Amino acid sequence: MFDKMPRRDFISWTAIITGYAQNGQGEEALKLFVEMHREGFKPNQFTFPSVLKACASLLAIEQGKQVHYHAIRSGFEADIYVGNALVDMYAKCAHVDDARQVFDGMSERNVVSWNAMFAGYTQNEQSEEAIELFKQMHRECIEPDQFSFSSILSACADLEALNMGMLIHNGLIKTGLDFDIFAMNALIDMYAKCGMIEFARHLFDKMSKRDMVSWNATIAASVQYGEDMEALHLFQKMGPAGVKPNQFTISSILKACASAAALEEGKQVHSYIVKAGFEFDVYISGGLVDMYSKCECIESASNLFDRMLIRDLVSWNAMIAGYAQGGHAVAAVKLFDQILQLGMMPNQSTFSNLLRACAGLATLEQCEQVHSHIIKCGIELDIFMGNALVDAYSKCKSVENARQIFDHMSEIDVVTCTSMIAGYTQSGHGEKALDLSWKMHCKGMALDQFAFSSAINACAGLSALEQGKQFHAHVFKVGYESDVFAGNALINMYAKCGSIGDACQTFDRIPERDVVSWTAVIAGCAHHGRGCEALHLFEQMLQVGVKPNNITLISVLSACNHAGLVDEACLYFESMIRDHGIEPGLEHYACMVDILGRTGRVDEAERLVNEMPFEPNASVWGSLLAASRTHGNTEIGRRAAEHLFDLEPEGSGTHVLLANMYASAGRWEDVAKVRRMMKEGGIKKEPGCSWIEVKNTVHTFVVDDRSQPQVEEIYATLEGLMGQIEKVGYVPRTEFVLHDIQQNEKENLLYYHSEKLALAFGLISTCPGSPIRIMKNIRVCGDCHSAIKFISKIVDREIILRDTNRFHHFMNGLCSCGDYW
Repeated sequence: MFDKMPRRDFISWTAIITGYAQNGQGEEALKLFVEMHREGFKPNQFTFPSVLKACASLLAIEQGKQVHYHAIRSGFEADIYVGNALVDMYAKCAHVDDARQVFDGMSERNVVSWNAMFAGYTQNEQSEEAIELFKQMHRECIEPDQFSFSSILSACADLEALNMGMLIHNGLIKTGLDFDIFAMNALIDMYAKCGMIEFARHLFDKMSKRDMVSWNATIAASVQYGEDMEALHLFQKMGPAGVKPNQFTISSILKACASAAALEEGKQVHSYIVKAGFEFDVYISGGLVDMYSKCECIESASNLFDRMLIRDLVSWNAMIAGYAQGGHAVAAVKLFDQILQLGMMPNQSTFSNLLRACAGLATLEQCEQVHSHIIKCGIELDIFMGNALVDAYSKCKSVENARQIFDHMSEIDVVTCTSMIAGYTQSGHGEKALDLSWKMHCKGMALDQFAFSSAINACAGLSALEQGKQFHAHVFKVGYESDVFAGNALINMYAKCGSIGDACQTFDRIPERDVVSWTAVIAGCAHHGRGCEALHLFEQMLQVGVKPNNITLISVLSACNHAGLVDEACLYFESMIRDHGIEPGLEHYACMVDILGRTGRVDEAERLVNEMPFEPNASVWGSLLAASRTHGNTEIGRRAAEHLFDLEPEGSGTHVLLANMYASAGRWEDVAKVRRMMKEGGIKKEPGCSWIEVKNTVHTFVVDDRSQPQVEEIYATLEGLMGQIEKVGYVPRTEFVLHDIQQNEKENLLYYHSEKLALAFGLISTCPGSPIRIMKNIRVCGDCHSAIKFISKIVDREIILRDTNRFHHFMNGLCSCGDYW
């Protein structure tokens, strides 16, 4: 019509420009404005706002400035409508200072002027300025409308300024706008983002009319605060309420399904997506990939990803995250390679997910390659990226690299510290883990339950009971004692530090126990010789409906092993598949081989090894060799040792066990042959050592150790004790000295074993009557075991000794193992 007009005036031009601008065709509007100017028509106060609207929609700041210049030359800058359009254009182009300059220079302003400036501030993340301007509006007695209130409520939501938001709410009530749907939606969003989700839901329920924004805001808020099932319930109510969900609704509800691992509900949402024609929406497809991945349906996620016609980086990241979380680290790395081949630029999320995959692979080389890509891509080492690198390097056992990243981070949080502490703990650097924990605590960092758990696990690895108790006190103080994660770590720590009573008490105090809680206390009882109690706990676990895992069954078999319950062990082993759907693994077979071997059924143990459905590992053959040594079956022992030599040719344990077995049988030539093999192969026996914690300090001893400052007092105490126990029946068990030497020489060698020295030190360094806890890196020798039984009766103290096999509780001349270990 416009093109066919024989004569056009400025009204025609203004009308067509306005039409294009209002219908989102900004480029056409600007072209027509230029043509209008060329043909000599002067724009008026109605033309300029439409042209400025076009500039704003295109974010065309340079063209906007030119239009502003024309407005000044035409004398329309002072017009309120032109001024409002200029404020809006500059704000939407992120030139907020220019917008404010225009706003301040306006001789006349209406509520639209203020609203444009409010929107400019909130859209450009200058919420504090928006609130200050609103206060100025109030001082100038300008009446705000529902759009004013909505913008300021958005600013309050951004700042989580609840008190200010509540004042705005009161203002809405006073002006009668509290039932306006636009304002109510803003209120719901504000209260939700300020943490008052229940009140946000209350406002939603009060609304007589709700639009799509109302539903989406409430559903998104529910998802944000972890009320996933509530979000799903609201989604189900939308249809009957006559509201059709859109892409934003679907995106939120897929997040709810993913977070709650609600696979069936997720499938129903997927069905709706297909019916509604949303399945080719790139954002929704990415959400489906994420949902199926987090519901552990990685095959469905992969199929969806492969069918996507268009994939954005978010989609690739979701699939990489799915593979990483599902333990398919190699597939995650391959996807990353494809991203690079396609010329896409990875972002922080890509690298974070990829580093998780590297952590799963525990391959340092892969982790270093990803780190190199991060540097090449210019990704900033902020707290998000730093945390991911610290975690990945820690899980790859490269604590040096992890600590280097940690030290170079400009900002750290509790997640950073937890990863670093856990890395030290898992790599055997318990002292460094505890040192870092205390440093962070002293700096005022509020450790969470995961940080405390990592520190407590470090105490368990060091058998540092006193420090473990100090962490327990802090856990109690900050209210984490009932937390299952912290509670599980405490059970494990107390059990490994020899305080099984405290472990059981901690277990009893956890209100909601998971399979890890039950497994930890069962394993603890097993290693402390409370086999029957461990089995009773296992039966209780089944009665309350907690499903055991493969580690639980290892602990159950271990309990049978330490208590000599062979028949019970066979029954539990046979029930693994039938009752629990758990296929026996190498560790279960190793337990059974050990159980049969310990009770003298060495032939039966070897038969089980040969019938295993997979190749036995060193642990299995090691159990068979140890049993052969104990029961003098040199032929089976020799066969087991040959397999061990193939698997671990440089392992000193195999050579030592074989030599000891030959020595026990008096085959000294074979002993010499094995020792010659060790010498020629440069294989050194791991020296036995024992350690004891006194006043937060760990003291370590080796055989005939004279390095301690109190050496004279230690030796005098030990010699006095040995003299006393010899008077009440102790006889040195020289059969445990596997050297071809004289009897008196054997007795002298037994006298100063590391555990005896540690015990003497404990007696002179601790309060009378208190338990003494000693740790040893190898199996306690039979003579020391016998001597400590006698000593426990003489000194009237409980002596707790942990070796590589179990805990021994010596008291009143007896040991909890019943001399079976």
